[in-house]
Amino acid sequence: MQRRRLLLAAAAPPAVVLARPSLGQPAWAPNKPLRMIIPVTPGGTADTVARMVADPMGQFLGQTVIVENKPGANGQIAAVQVARSAPDGYTMLYCPPPIQILNPMMIRNLQYDAMKDFTSLAALIRSPKLLVVRPDFAANSVAELIAMAKARPGEITFCSSGIGSSAHLAAAMFAQMAGIELLHVPYRGTAPGVQDIIGGRIDFTLDTAASLIPLVRDGRLKALAVSTRDPAQIAPELPPIGRTLPGFHEASFNYLVLPARTPREAVMTQNAAVNHALNHPTVKNRLASLGSEPLGGSPEDLDRMVQEEIERWRGVITAQRITIE
Repeated sequence: MQRRRLLLAAAAPPAVVLARPSLGQPAWAPNKPLRMIIPVTPGGTADTVARMVADPMGQFLGQTVIVENKPGANGQIAAVQVARSAPDGYTMLYCPPPIQILNPMMIRNLQYDAMKDFTSLAALIRSPKLLVVRPDFAANSVAELIAMAKARPGEITFCSSGIGSSAHLAAAMFAQMAGIELLHVPYRGTAPGVQDIIGGRIDFTLDTAASLIPLVRDGRLKALAVSTRDPAQIAPELPPIGRTLPGFHEASFNYLVLPARTPREAVMTQNAAVNHALNHPTVKNRLASLGSEPLGGSPEDLDRMVQEEIERWRGVITAQRITIE
């Protein structure tokens, strides 16, 4: 597929779009079930959102949308499967940041072409992160955490679900902007690392709010701040990290793509289905309970958002020399 021209990154964050394109009578309609391939294990926020939108998408399209989990290789297994699928509109890929945005900057021999192998479908959500520490950690604010890290370079530990994961990069950006040195401890998944924070073996993490807030509420973790520009609906009592580190803001960005060369008629019918799902009252209420911001919009809107994220993370990955072998 000819590479779609990407718009230059804007300084301000993208607005919530949610507008449903007007298609009239769709020129393409599916006549069999569709598949949504998701590159993570069941149970996390991305898996929850995928299943949340699949049902109303299916209702709009008149066919079942089946969610299939294909984790592994930082998303490469799922990405390759979709890239090699027939460009007929029946297979879509749920994209967390690694697929198109991060992997090309971190993996030398990527098994797919992050741009040429896919065509944009629609943006789904942005989800805030929480900065949480072990319950007995001495710091009670972002400023105190930074002061501790400056006094003990390389001794304060943080965990993530793996090298190059969203939590890893968020903490790397935090360290870079704060001028501190932290020790990264990668895990195979979010849950084991969080359990080690609760057990006092790791100091902190900066990960998706929806998965951490229940542990904060019952006292097993201590939350210091949220990652977004403004206080988050899911935890309005917490200050943004940016109040201590001006300019810091980060929220997990998830979206959908299709194989390259998928006919425009199929893309736009699917795009209308995604926007319909994000506007569904049940979906909107459930996303709000997760603290996630619905996005939606056109494929071109998604192109712009992806390019903005690429430019946003390039400096962090380069400066921190983050690579995946």
